[in-house]
Amino acid sequence: MTQFDDAIVHKNLSENASEQYLTFIMATEEYGVDILSVQEIRGWQATTAIPNSPAHVKGVINLRGTIVPIIDLRQRFGISALEYGSTTVVIVVKVNIADEHKIIGIVVDAVSDVFSVNNNDLRDAPDFGEDTDLSFIKGLANLEDKMVILLDINTLLGNEAHFEAKQLSNIISNLDAESTHAISA
Repeated sequence: MTQFDDAIVHKNLSENASEQYLTFIMATEEYGVDILSVQEIRGWQATTAIPNSPAHVKGVINLRGTIVPIIDLRQRFGISALEYGSTTVVIVVKVNIADEHKIIGIVVDAVSDVFSVNNNDLRDAPDFGEDTDLSFIKGLANLEDKMVILLDINTLLGNEAHFEAKQLSNIISNLDAESTHAISA
């Protein structure tokens, strides 16, 4: 087998490969994220608010010693906010950015299901011109009788991970200052 044959075989294997997605609901739409990025699913819990953070950043939680920023995906997408209820969940995902792993929680209306999607069944998002950034959409897939928007979680949350690093530095500085003040008082 030549290198050319190897490339064709590899391409056919990757086109026929399928990936599993955890799907969730926001408003009337269903979205999916690669299940390999999902670390856990939690019920909504109160967060510690971060001053001067964007409205879609609900704060941070301490997840077994790791400070995890929580992003409201509804607000991140510009969908009107919804009061959190019994079906509201936080999907904790691992984001890979520039060879670093960050843990981020996304608040969604409800989880739905896990589906396998063949790469051949993915369709590109429609082009709405340069003013509309859809780079975080991995593709659209018809699953059963519905269309699901599959998200590239690394692209979508990349900026939030950078936000996390800057904000965490500020939090740690503030905590150090508060603990020094408390000890001296």
